[in-house]
Amino acid sequence: MRASLIQIAVDPDESVNSRRRRAAALVRAQQGVELVILPELWPVGAFAYQQFAEEAEEPAGPTYEAMAKAASDAGVWLHAGSVVERAGDGTLYNTALVISPAGELVRTYRKIHRFGFDKGEAVMMGAGEELVTVPLPGLTLGLATCYDLRFPELFRGLVDAGAEALVIPAGWPARRREHWTLLARARAVENQAYVLACGTAGTHADVEQAGHSIVVDPWGEVLAEAGPDEEVLTVDLDPAKVRATREQFPALKDRRLGLPAPDVRSGS
Repeated sequence: MRASLIQIAVDPDESVNSRRRRAAALVRAQQGVELVILPELWPVGAFAYQQFAEEAEEPAGPTYEAMAKAASDAGVWLHAGSVVERAGDGTLYNTALVISPAGELVRTYRKIHRFGFDKGEAVMMGAGEELVTVPLPGLTLGLATCYDLRFPELFRGLVDAGAEALVIPAGWPARRREHWTLLARARAVENQAYVLACGTAGTHADVEQAGHSIVVDPWGEVLAEAGPDEEVLTVDLDPAKVRATREQFPALKDRRLGLPAPDVRSGS
């Protein structure tokens, strides 16, 4: 499977509609690729809190419409990063969209761990409650977003649900870039899964972005890593490598915590 990560730059002087058009053109340029991934909240910027309410949309809103057409034109599976979703009750969510090559919205994922330490996203948005996987031909994706990367139990749950590749769009700040690459490799090693972590370049509300999107294989080897600027990473993934890694070094079989409680019977 060939995958492209589009590390799009977010410029506060560029309108949301202009960035949608530019992102759509970048997706269309990935013809011949099977899976394309965009970063977290790229339409508005992950730290542009003051714009969240104004730019909120339904899952099948203007960002989906633009990305669905681009995915269909390119004939790709598209993880369209995430948008600020406004639910029917008015609650905002950081919601990822997965679109089929036919342009259909096949999955959404509401970010479970909200960043901000009692401010920003943490108080402005609701928390997701469901783990989400997406079975593609030959490879099952597990979905997470940005700050989720710091919570390994989420990824264990995704692996238990069948995930073989962990897709993590992000708006990760440059000042913690070393954490980004370290945690991406750790999640790959401990779960024996591919990690496809796609960040943004540029600046969100005066917060410089890390860039450095990264693809890690199930042994923890870095297959590709971007620099700090707008860039497209294209890599080949071998679904058989996940199964081979788990068979050759079956550490996941030795897990103890999280297993069902044993059947303990009292003596006579």
